Amino acid sequence: MNEAQKLYEMLKKVQEPKGYYFSKNKERVMELLEALLVNKERYGYMCCPCRLASGDRESDKDIVCPCEYRAPDVEEYGSCYCTLYVSQAWNEVKVPQVYVPERRPVEKMF
Repeated sequence: MNEAQKLYEMLKKVQEPKGYYFSKNKERVMELLEALLVNKERYGYMCCPCRLASGDRESDKDIVCPCEYRAPDVEEYGSCYCTLYVSQAWNEVKVPQVYVPERRPVEKMF
């Protein structure tokens, strides 16, 4: 089992009881988990692979996965910005699968 698969199994056990599921698109999920592991190697922490990290943990604390935007994104749209984490209803296509707008304030992006 590779590192991304180990991360998948571990996070699944921790996040599903909280109501956060991985997208059914397993290929996409594995790409995102591999990118999280690259970011962990690069920065020392697993920051969101869909956002630009500064490399400063304090500045990036809002985008350390699961980011602080996940809960409101999943609540409002059924998925997080990356579509790594989704609701059960999203996976069952009971809610529209729409683009999730960026919630991170512009001043934190640069």
